[in-house]
Amino acid sequence: MGSIIQLKAADGFSLSAYTAGPAGATKGIVVIQEIFGVNHHIRDMADRFADAGYAVCAPALFDRAQPGVELGYTQADIDQGRTLRMKLNDAQVMLDVEAAAAHLAGKKRGIVGYCFGGTVAWWGATRSRSFAASSCWYGGGIAGTKNESPHCPVQMHFGEKDGSIPMTDVEAIRAAQPKAESYVYAGAQHGFGCDERGSFSKPDYELAQSRTMAFFAKHLG
Repeated sequence: MGSIIQLKAADGFSLSAYTAGPAGATKGIVVIQEIFGVNHHIRDMADRFADAGYAVCAPALFDRAQPGVELGYTQADIDQGRTLRMKLNDAQVMLDVEAAAAHLAGKKRGIVGYCFGGTVAWWGATRSRSFAASSCWYGGGIAGTKNESPHCPVQMHFGEKDGSIPMTDVEAIRAAQPKAESYVYAGAQHGFGCDERGSFSKPDYELAQSRTMAFFAKHLG
């Protein structure tokens, strides 16, 4: 449905991105990957937002460490994804996010991310002024940066049984960010929104996605 393009960050680095959406769209969403790259699942999620009328850009944030990364969900893939993520510089990650936002210039923009991308979506709210709304799905690094100040409305989604994000972290985030919408899905595990993972929970995904779509409709128009 979409296409692969090249973006150029402010430091001159070129990275790829998956783009989709109707021509003439007046609103846009930057979709941020998990630790598995801009793989089939992330492209599929981008297409779902595109089908809802948004122009979408999903930057390949791993390009700085290894271009063209598309991983699956085995333990070996998880280990490789974690290794690649540790090679990234967070400031450079945000340069690449801004490059994706710039591709959607002229549109009211939101940002959504999953896993690693959930944390980056949070940074999109706190470390950027390019977005009018941010939806963060099970971002494990949010707790460590919970005291940053968002510049736009934020929505967060967590699984109650997420082995990498304990409920003590969620409560700490809620205490630090009382104005952010935060939802906990009973019994849901990490990655509950990915239908290619064993932890997928269709009812929890559908509820979280409906909340995300309503959130963007409210703040992006």
